[in-house]
Amino acid sequence: MGFNHNDHYHPLLLDQLPPGPGVALDVGCGGGRFARRLAATGMHVEAIDRSASMIDLARAAGSPGPGTISYRQADVVTEKLPEEAYDFISCLASLHHVPFDTVTRLREALVPGGVLAVLGLGRPSTFADYARAVVASPVNALARVVVYAGDRLNGGIDPLPTAPIAETYPPMSHVRRDAARLLPGSKVRNLLFYRYLLVYRRPEDDHPS
Repeated sequence: MGFNHNDHYHPLLLDQLPPGPGVALDVGCGGGRFARRLAATGMHVEAIDRSASMIDLARAAGSPGPGTISYRQADVVTEKLPEEAYDFISCLASLHHVPFDTVTRLREALVPGGVLAVLGLGRPSTFADYARAVVASPVNALARVVVYAGDRLNGGIDPLPTAPIAETYPPMSHVRRDAARLLPGSKVRNLLFYRYLLVYRRPEDDHPS
């Protein structure tokens, strides 16, 4: 497997966890690597993905504990999510596969004080965005070369299925605009490797009327 930009940011995402193990929802879980990282912290994880092959791969990998993982094939756009059910919701490179306003359903599924963390992909739309992309390009190329060389020295790349890829990403200006509108108080942070981190914490006094 080549350098995985999403895996690179797992520690940053884990830094967003609220106190206590609690219950997590991992949206677009793919092969389940981040779901397993959540379970390792003690969280009880519901992991969903539209791809049946990805769910099968994730299930086959098991769970490290001490938390549990429940995998199921589901589309977050149509899946009925319980209100105020999750302490933490993660979306790793999955939000651009669905309408951005899906975040409103995820917001309502958080318990008050719960956290939504999105590792997303967006197209540069400002000078700072483009400058960051230029800086990341040689680092990205070097990382790929190093990982590829390591794979070759250790028997080659694993012939495992990979998650579906969508090459159409929203411009960062739209991400910032829509996050401010739909997730008041959220923060959007630009990252290297063409990623951004969106973090929203549901207010403690936010309950359905």
